[in-house]
Amino acid sequence: MNTPAFIRIGSHNGAANCLGRLARRLLARASIACACLATLFGLALLPQLLSASQPAAPARPSAKPRVFYVATNGNDAWTGSLPAPNRNLTDGPFLTVGRAVSAVRELKRHSGVGVAPPVTAFIRGGTYFLSEPVVFTPADSGTAGSPITYQAFEKETPVLSGGRLVTGWKPATIQGRQVWAAEVPEAAAGKWFFHQLWVNGQRAVRARHPNRGYLAVAELPDVQPNAAWSQGLTSFRFAAGDVRAWPTVTNAEVCVMNRWVESRLPVVEVDESNRLVRFGKRSVFKLDPGDLYYVEHALELLDAPGEWYLDRAAGTLYYLPRPGEDMARAEVVAPVLTQAVRLEGAPEQGSFVEHLAFRGLTFAHTEWYFSSGFDTDKQKAEVSPPPAAAVGGFAQAAVGVPGAVRGDGVRQCAFEQCRFLHLGTYGLELARGCQRNRVSGCELADLGAGGIKLGETAIRDRWEEVSRENEVSDCHVHDGGLMFHSAIGVWIGQSPGNRLLHNHIHDFYYTGISVGWTWGYGRALATNTIVEFNHVHHIGRRADGDGPILSDMGGIYTLGLHAGSVIRNNLWHDCAGLRYGGWGIYFDEGTTGILAENNLVYRTTHGGFHQHYGKENLVRNNVFVDARDHQIQRSRAENHRSFTFERNIVYWHQGKLIEGSLDDTNYLFRANVYWNAKGQPVRFAKWSLAEWQQRGQDSGSVVADPQFVNPALDNYALRGRSPALRLGFEPLSIKRVGVRPGANK
Repeated sequence: MNTPAFIRIGSHNGAANCLGRLARRLLARASIACACLATLFGLALLPQLLSASQPAAPARPSAKPRVFYVATNGNDAWTGSLPAPNRNLTDGPFLTVGRAVSAVRELKRHSGVGVAPPVTAFIRGGTYFLSEPVVFTPADSGTAGSPITYQAFEKETPVLSGGRLVTGWKPATIQGRQVWAAEVPEAAAGKWFFHQLWVNGQRAVRARHPNRGYLAVAELPDVQPNAAWSQGLTSFRFAAGDVRAWPTVTNAEVCVMNRWVESRLPVVEVDESNRLVRFGKRSVFKLDPGDLYYVEHALELLDAPGEWYLDRAAGTLYYLPRPGEDMARAEVVAPVLTQAVRLEGAPEQGSFVEHLAFRGLTFAHTEWYFSSGFDTDKQKAEVSPPPAAAVGGFAQAAVGVPGAVRGDGVRQCAFEQCRFLHLGTYGLELARGCQRNRVSGCELADLGAGGIKLGETAIRDRWEEVSRENEVSDCHVHDGGLMFHSAIGVWIGQSPGNRLLHNHIHDFYYTGISVGWTWGYGRALATNTIVEFNHVHHIGRRADGDGPILSDMGGIYTLGLHAGSVIRNNLWHDCAGLRYGGWGIYFDEGTTGILAENNLVYRTTHGGFHQHYGKENLVRNNVFVDARDHQIQRSRAENHRSFTFERNIVYWHQGKLIEGSLDDTNYLFRANVYWNAKGQPVRFAKWSLAEWQQRGQDSGSVVADPQFVNPALDNYALRGRSPALRLGFEPLSIKRVGVRPGANK
């Protein structure tokens, strides 16, 4: 076989030296070019470009792989070298994951160079009830050549639980109802109180009123005429009969939804004669008449199957079983820990947890709640005297609720085919200094808060402390916000270079994907984000019909500077806001520099696309179908171009085409197809198409049926005679959205 020419040349020393000099010159020029591009596009891009221009260090040759085992019938005094106990019960697997972690650390120490061979710790099926989180530090790291893996054994399902079994159930009668009761002495001692409960793997309901649906705030007696909308309240009036002065009402709390957040407010007093309920905390924002709320956790509300109540004073847990539940055999779990796993690097010291992989593990039964004295009010330290009451929630996205698995300073680690289930928190949080990690093929479901958090709200000045370049792919994130309703499916804060690919996100009360944490045009780090081939739906209103309960949301929601960011080839549908703001693609305050292309958006309440304010965004080659109120919205006129809207298809049956601040012309529409399927005249706000075009808008655009294959069945592929094709519209690749086949196996 002939040797390829480039190899023959490279085999001569003189030619090799020449090529080496040429390569070094090209590399130097590439670094200079990267620096120039970084100046143009922002610091966040520089390290990514430089890392791409540098040769990778060779991986250290790995020694013979080592294996440990963990099992629920193991023993931490054993060697962990066997998958099951031996016949004499003198050796076998470890009992705890923590022991496996320490065994790997010992192996590294005994190697003499601090690097173990590749290690796999197989964790056998069953539930491991943790007394404390499993902690990984930089001392537990692997290397590129010798990674360390914690993996489910074969087809078994190990569960790392932050909960505890509740046993000893006995029949009891409460208010004439037959219920079951279990003693929880730690509650009476003030050592354990919880807000979640799972029975046979199903979330139980904290006794609530009403059992389904919501009540509405009637009046606000303590509001001053000019009170700021951001000033929270400690009381409201309810409609007659909605709330009662039940004997245990001061053990209850009211969860009230306002704007885009919930507030969880402990009840101090109910005055039935004046229809007034008072709280021990302030709502996040000033409430409005008509805001939705419910009451939960009074004993008198225990009236529906699947509900529970914990009597803190007596230390007794009551539960009203669902049909078919046998409490004598039921597995009942209540949360104890906030986190099941912590990865504790120190990025400020350049010390990272690296090259760990977690495969096929389930993390479950965690909870976070406002601790005594906890206050989410950012102005607290600046207020003198301090506010009379703490705030009962977060200003957006339930952002202060942590993840059941949390990492700081985590680098080049992976979570593959893992499950984050039955949680009172977010599922996974990769916070300060978490870089180049991968979350793939995971399921996150039954979540008290949201799914995944990448980054922080803070802007870090040191590059080692910036969370960046992480990937979330082929994950199924669903049924979240069950306690903290404003939580997000996938949230990205001040963090650049992340990739969200082929995920399926649905059934959240607030936003599906949120990127950015800078309001306005100030410094921001959420640049170079890729959001591609995701399927996001039933946001605001769940598939079971519950909601909407919040406003100002989107299938995807963005804030601040986004240079280099792309939202491409995604499917967004069934997004609903309460008073306002059920949008598909939502560019909120200061959103700048995003390309949104090749997306399909349909069935939203307030618009397929909305830009509050921002600049230099490009919305191209998308299909927007059947928003209820208006299809496109621009909320603020500014002295720069807001966005360019080109080569899109807009198709609707009801509502307006365009809404908002449009009297200026600092925006550009061109080469679009518009069609009202009811045959109504198409108006561009107050202008006809001809008048709109005289204003310099929609040159080359047409009002024509786009010729979808079957819009009644949500098939928005184009027939060959579509006028959009003649305008250069490129057919979408919607069949490729969502989790790829086999990705979660």
